[in-house]
Amino acid sequence: MIPIPGIRTVDTGAPDTPADPATAELSGLLFGADRERVHGPWRELTTDPWMHRQPETSPADQLTASYRRLRRVNRAADPARLASDPYLLTALHEWTALLDGGLTVLAGIHYNLFLGSLLDHDPHDKRPLDEYLAMERIGTFLCTELGHGNDATALETTAVYDPADRTFTLHTPHAGAQKFMPNTGPAGGPKSAVVAARLLAEGRDHGIFLFLTPLTDQDGTLPGVTVRPLPLRPGSPVDHCLTSFDQVLLPHEALLTGEHGRLGDDGTFTSALGSKRKRFLTSIGRVALGKLCMSASAIGGARVALATAVRYAHHRHVSGARPDRRVPLWAHRTHHGPLLEGLATAYAMTALHRATTALWAGHEHTDPAARALAERRVALAKGWITWQARALLIECRERCGAQGLLPVNGIVSLTMDIEGTITAEGDNLALWAKTGAELLLGHDTPPAAAPEGEPADPAVRQQLLQAAEHLLLARARTRLRQAPPGDGLHRWNAAAPAALAAVTAHAEHRAATALLAMAERATDPTARAVLLDLHQLFTVRRIQAHAAALHAGRYLAADRADALADLAEQSIARLAGHAGALVDAFDIPEQVLAGRPIANPGYQEAFDDPTAHWNAVHRS
Repeated sequence: MIPIPGIRTVDTGAPDTPADPATAELSGLLFGADRERVHGPWRELTTDPWMHRQPETSPADQLTASYRRLRRVNRAADPARLASDPYLLTALHEWTALLDGGLTVLAGIHYNLFLGSLLDHDPHDKRPLDEYLAMERIGTFLCTELGHGNDATALETTAVYDPADRTFTLHTPHAGAQKFMPNTGPAGGPKSAVVAARLLAEGRDHGIFLFLTPLTDQDGTLPGVTVRPLPLRPGSPVDHCLTSFDQVLLPHEALLTGEHGRLGDDGTFTSALGSKRKRFLTSIGRVALGKLCMSASAIGGARVALATAVRYAHHRHVSGARPDRRVPLWAHRTHHGPLLEGLATAYAMTALHRATTALWAGHEHTDPAARALAERRVALAKGWITWQARALLIECRERCGAQGLLPVNGIVSLTMDIEGTITAEGDNLALWAKTGAELLLGHDTPPAAAPEGEPADPAVRQQLLQAAEHLLLARARTRLRQAPPGDGLHRWNAAAPAALAAVTAHAEHRAATALLAMAERATDPTARAVLLDLHQLFTVRRIQAHAAALHAGRYLAADRADALADLAEQSIARLAGHAGALVDAFDIPEQVLAGRPIANPGYQEAFDDPTAHWNAVHRS
């Protein structure tokens, strides 16, 4: 660690040691059978203190360091393989989130949105990838504009084709068409971008495609390219800028092509897709995998925050019931209860993410129905996981009191970085609205009747979550039918609140299903019991939120509703003694936690003053 004035790195008191069987199995279930290939390289990077963000340095120095770390990642990776493997790519985000939020952003843009887009489109012998694979040039992604964010299909940047010299003219027509927030500043060295622009050929608009565009070299921006920095935002620094183009000439091979669209030398356009919207969505198809990357970074951040808060609660002591007794914060139900609920949610987040990543990696990309389902599940996971991560980070920050406000303890920076994650690759509310409309117009299968058995049975709780989702969709459909006809927006507005609540219930049901499947795979009896308690705590809290509707719909009797609170308390009581194992299973290297003073038993030593009078006796 770089020394921080007034703060010293302390011995964690807990060097990496072999885990007990239960903890080892919990960790194995979290990271999967292929953990050494998928997670091992990135976890190893986190053990190097040089890879850790230094929040006490200036924003400019932090940004420079993030780009240097990006090159360190590149040296440790096979870049083309990384960009092509959803498991490796999401795992990279999961681990870099522990270190440096700026690095996480830069890696996602270069490897997924830029390099991944080049790999997904037709190759071209005049468009070699060597300088991007070697990171001689860093890649970025220019899609959204100052005037167009979630309505990116209305982008106004143009690329006009001239068949006479086989060139495109890339142009920004007005202020609202400036590319908004890409990392196009001078930091990091020369950069190129894939730029989303409207393809105009032979007087026809063929829709939005991507164009490979050099932006800068060692001397600055290239002719016709203007880059202006945006105001500094909170959190980990990134060189967000406004970028515009003034009649920039690009060669024919700059257009990224595929089945969704190709342009002949003479300007003849062909496409397997008749819809401009579908052409655009195919062009930016990497955004879907980007959602999984954002979810992964949120999980990584939530895990390290929980580990920090749980450890702090165990070694921070406060006055007990008697003046001569001090007890750890963890001894208080009011303190450990919310953190245990956070752990239950974090395990559910991880289980959902693993299941969704497997679906995305395994679906048949040429099957429109399979791809549509995979994209919906990815969007669902992204919205729910990142929102849950925000709530967890806020809880962890509060449970750490004033210490949680210090950037050196690593939590408050995460609470700021998560805001960008919620907005990136599709704003969560927009994703929720789209998914809500799809669920509303789709078909759901309600439970046939009230589930038989008691809520202590995991299968009963799963049925109750499904019933809650069904009731919310039924309410949304009723409101849609009751709304006056003729005004589509008015009808959607009437149905939207219930529809969006149904999306949340749908996400919770899927997360609970994935968590239960994880528990059922456990062979160690302690690990299995702990996971079943996490599932019970997670599901009971969600069912309680829907108890009135479930009771009215005759899915949940009044006496069973009353029993839910007891089930939650029973799980909390049993889990309280396993919190250490639950966070140890996150497998966060002690080198990471050593830089967060409150994560260690000697945290007060980190703030000690060696020259103070109370240390005089030790100096004499």
